[in-house]
Amino acid sequence: MSQFVAENFVPLMFSGLLVFLLTGIPVAFGLAATGLLFGFIGMEVGLFGSNLFQALPLRVFGIMQNDTLLAIPFFTFMGIILERSGMAEDLLETVGQVFGPVRGGLAIAVILVGALLAATTGVVAAAVISMGLISLPIMLRYGYNRTIATGTITASGTLAQAIPPSLVLIVLADQLGRSVGDMYAGALVPGVALVGLYLAFIAVVAIVKPSWVPALPPEARIYREPTGASGHRSLLVLLAVCGAAGWAWSQVHGQWVNAWIERATPAPGDEVLIMSMTVASLLALALAGLNRLLKLGLLSRLAERVTFVLIPPLVLIFLVLGTIFLGIATPTEGGAMGALGALLMAIGRRQLSFKLLNQALENTAKLATFVLFILIGSTVFSFTFNAADGHVWVEHLFDKLPGGALGFLIIVNLLIFILGCFIDFFEIAFIVIPMLVPVAEKLLPEMLPGVPVDAVMVWFGVVIAMNLQTSFLTPPFGFALFYLRSVAPKADYKDRVTGEAIPAVTTPQIYKGSIAFIILQLIMVGLIIAMPSLVVSGLSEQTQVDPNQALEQLMQSDSAPSGEPGASEPAFDPMQGLSDTPAKP
Repeated sequence: MSQFVAENFVPLMFSGLLVFLLTGIPVAFGLAATGLLFGFIGMEVGLFGSNLFQALPLRVFGIMQNDTLLAIPFFTFMGIILERSGMAEDLLETVGQVFGPVRGGLAIAVILVGALLAATTGVVAAAVISMGLISLPIMLRYGYNRTIATGTITASGTLAQAIPPSLVLIVLADQLGRSVGDMYAGALVPGVALVGLYLAFIAVVAIVKPSWVPALPPEARIYREPTGASGHRSLLVLLAVCGAAGWAWSQVHGQWVNAWIERATPAPGDEVLIMSMTVASLLALALAGLNRLLKLGLLSRLAERVTFVLIPPLVLIFLVLGTIFLGIATPTEGGAMGALGALLMAIGRRQLSFKLLNQALENTAKLATFVLFILIGSTVFSFTFNAADGHVWVEHLFDKLPGGALGFLIIVNLLIFILGCFIDFFEIAFIVIPMLVPVAEKLLPEMLPGVPVDAVMVWFGVVIAMNLQTSFLTPPFGFALFYLRSVAPKADYKDRVTGEAIPAVTTPQIYKGSIAFIILQLIMVGLIIAMPSLVVSGLSEQTQVDPNQALEQLMQSDSAPSGEPGASEPAFDPMQGLSDTPAKP
């Protein structure tokens, strides 16, 4: 019996974890119990020494001292304050008025506001519930197709998993052992591209099935000028002026910032984009403020409304991400600035109260505690798992797959997609990802020759993050579907504006609405796999330095005999450029 347990220890350990989870015990405690139980079993059968768990307390204290994880409560607090201060309602109303006159305008507004909420709240529940309460009744009132309306709301809410500052990117960066800033930089372009994919889908629907996504009728457009003219022209002029200022800034940004922070490499594209949009947003806010203060009458009501509602959260987002991409602030420090900025915005809107502050702090503490307990449980599990050479067992599972690294990537994404139908993304990140990291570090670099391992693993993390997004939309346990079901009308009701009877939204309609957007998300996963440059090109030059290649060159230079290439040249110093001390030959 002991020999059987020793030979099949890792499969038995997985089976034990499954048994614990099926009993209904919380995942964090199930992971810890499995690790401890099988650790003692391994001692009994002679697989481990009696001192196996001596280093475990240090591991747990190491988790509690991990500064990277501090970004989770900071960004969560920032999102809750902004969401509870009424920002979502104002954004949806204002952006809906901007795009309402065109077919599909309400759906476009939901997607854009969903992207903005993703970059501020970072929490799917807040985004889906807010848009479900505010936008869904309006979309039903004006005759939107049920599946398009529900699918747009749930899918837009899940953007919080892919667009920085996403909580899942922080967790994946920690599990992959990579920089959170690099994960943010790598995920920025794919996240924006996914938003573009959603918008393209709505545009196609508006062309093919215009009756599914009607425009707002004239009587529903509330921001009208005294002369009866449209306020969109003034808004377009303001956007053009601010866009030109942002473009001009982008032309001088690289040289100015490089001189400021004493950097010799060109400014990355994501950094230039974020900072240029910050400059454009600040200029728009200044112009609108002067127009209102001096009563110049140069801007329409719509343009002023858009500026005062949309620009402050945009400036906050750009400043937080911009300081991270510039390297001025760590993600933890950026999260702290974002939390402070959210408090100041809530005070400026006169929405901050002791009750709101108490709710935000309580919910933040609950989420942070939840994450830490799962991380501690997964650490106990992986402690025993790695002691039994479980990573070698996992590696052997994948080394016979057809297709090599690509086959590994496809199977991993299929596995995560299926697991996402049943368990939470935090649990997937803490249980599955640590087992895959050693295999990914060995197999995936062959798919991207010449790209450093760090950049390859960031690319792998972004692929996983984009895949985990689908877990909120896939039945039977898609959380975004449940969030919308909780606020969607369950019975027929009379619309308070039109007085017409509106049929209830059924659960099959909500589930059906998610299908098209799941397909779009999977297409995006495929595009990232097929075009790694979407991720890798956004990384800084520092990330592109491969320490293994640097060390190999250093050893070759030191060991080269006299007279051979490399002997008369100074040795390559991987630390060169980090100090003023010249490298020794």
